[in-house]
Amino acid sequence: MSEQLIYSVQKQLIELTNIKFSIKYIETYICPIFEYIISSKKKKFLIAGSQGIGKSTLLYILEKNLKIIYNKEILSLSLDDYYLTKKQRVSLSKKIHPLLITRGVPGTHDIKKLLKHVRCFERSIYPINIPIFDKLNDDRLTKVKKIKTKADILILEGWCCASPAVPNSFLKKNINQIEKIFDRDLRWRNYYNHQLQNQYARLFKKFEKVIYLKVPSFSYIQNWRLKQEKMMKTRNNHIDAMDRKQILEFILHYEKITKWMMKVLPSKANLTINVDKNQKIKKILFKKITTD
Repeated sequence: MSEQLIYSVQKQLIELTNIKFSIKYIETYICPIFEYIISSKKKKFLIAGSQGIGKSTLLYILEKNLKIIYNKEILSLSLDDYYLTKKQRVSLSKKIHPLLITRGVPGTHDIKKLLKHVRCFERSIYPINIPIFDKLNDDRLTKVKKIKTKADILILEGWCCASPAVPNSFLKKNINQIEKIFDRDLRWRNYYNHQLQNQYARLFKKFEKVIYLKVPSFSYIQNWRLKQEKMMKTRNNHIDAMDRKQILEFILHYEKITKWMMKVLPSKANLTINVDKNQKIKKILFKKITTD
């Protein structure tokens, strides 16, 4: 086990979380993730998991240390940066369903642009101009992140990454007030599920390995997302961050797919990382996925 990797990860975790994780914790739960990625010899990875679970933190640590320790250049993408603009979502909400004005569900991302960027990685076509989404203003910025350096590995993180379509029996079941009150005719659910089954499935199939961060219960996500919002507000000195009530309503848009993923992804992901209520890893499960 590389001491350089352990101490590098420890330092970065302090910077990101203000918590000093033990050497044993990093050896047990973080280093195996690096070993898995390197030993797999694959080039395209998905990181999936609920809001606030730590996908961005994991991606940051992987990106920095795969470069520092393993001399691998990483193209790291976030599904969140590919959200449609506010103007596009307003148009979609008028055309399809009012709930589509809220970012999140499949159908509210620019998958065409994301697929283009995946193909650019595959064909080594640079520069790649990655969009930047400002969550506090709920809109895409005019500036882009220009990637000029050829990457060895592509990692895409996103809350619904690798999710299969939701079966009709569960799709039709009302599990919260948003579904019960605002989507009685299932137009919203049918639309996002169709998107998940088609263009999102095409995107996900381009990736060779899936890393899934599993939350122990949906009930923890509200506090995690609230903590995330406070951090964004503090970091950006922004007064328009969502309050607890707004966040509770916001995550209801994600509830169905999140719960569906909790049920099915542990059997589909190559690597499942079980996270406890304190957002710490408690177990890592490796699964050999065979394809026909």
